[in-house]
Order: sequence, then structure tokens, then C-alpha cells
Amino acid sequence: MSSASTTNGVMRRTVLRGGSCCGMGLAAAQLMAATPSLAASDGSPIEDNELVKRQFGRGATLSPRVHLEMPAAFGNGYSVPLTLVVDSAMTEADHVRVVHVLAPKNPIIVVAKFHFTQHSGKAAVATRIRLSEPQTVIAVAEMNDGALLMAGTWVKVDTDGCS
Repeated sequence: MSSASTTNGVMRRTVLRGGSCCGMGLAAAQLMAATPSLAASDGSPIEDNELVKRQFGRGATLSPRVHLEMPAAFGNGYSVPLTLVVDSAMTEADHVRVVHVLAPKNPIIVVAKFHFTQHSGKAAVATRIRLSEPQTVIAVAEMNDGALLMAGTWVKVDTDGCS
């Protein structure tokens, strides 16, 4: 009788432990889905903050205030459309100073740099950039208080635009 209760106890613990692990896994997956992150098209994480640390000497924060829009796929890398908007009051107390656009797989990583002041009215740009291969393009907004905010998007290009 004691061996049967031990077996049932082990089974009960195993089931409870498995259920709690499953619950924690689901909670973590929901949290990760709610947190903005940069990932390659295959779902693997991009070491974006390491690149930012190398470029700026400190890390940046993923922010919903930075909106980087680019097509998910574009025929050639010679002129890929890019629209960038940073939500800011653009006042003396809260404005965007510089936005850097980085393409980690290009021969020259810093693709563009846009300067703003509180008199700019809006921190917004629409342009085209060159991309050498499929990659995550990263926008880093440097705010007037020194904060670095970033966003990124995956872009697949078929033709090398940097050769």
C-alpha cells in the first residue's frame, strides 16, 4: 500500500510539476510576444543592442515611440523605401536630436543620419536606402536627454545594392 501511494505521489508531483512548467512557459511566451524585439525572418534574435553598444558606447531601449517602416521584401537593394517617425513633443524639454539608421550587413553600417531640433516640428523622414543583403535595419533615436530609443525591421532584398 505504501508503494502504491508513493507511486501515486510521484505521478501526482510529476503532473503538477509539468503543469506548472507548462504554465510558466506559456506566460513567458506571452510576455515575449508583448515585448517588442528584433528578430530575423527565421525567428532567431538579432544581436542589435551589441551593435548599438559598439556604435554609441551604450545600449538603447526598444521603444514603441520609434516607428520604422520598410517593405518586408523588396526586389533590389539599390533603393529600398524607408519611413521613419519618432513620437516626440518636439519641445525644448522633449525632442529628438539625431536619428541614426543602421544596416549591420552593409559595408558601411551607418546608412543615414538625420538631425532635428525642437523647431523641426516633427521628427519624420521618408527616403530610400541601399541594402547589401537581407537584414534587420535598425533606427536609433538620440533624444535631447541623452536616451537612446530604437526600433528595427527585417527587410529581404533580392539584388545586392552595395556592390
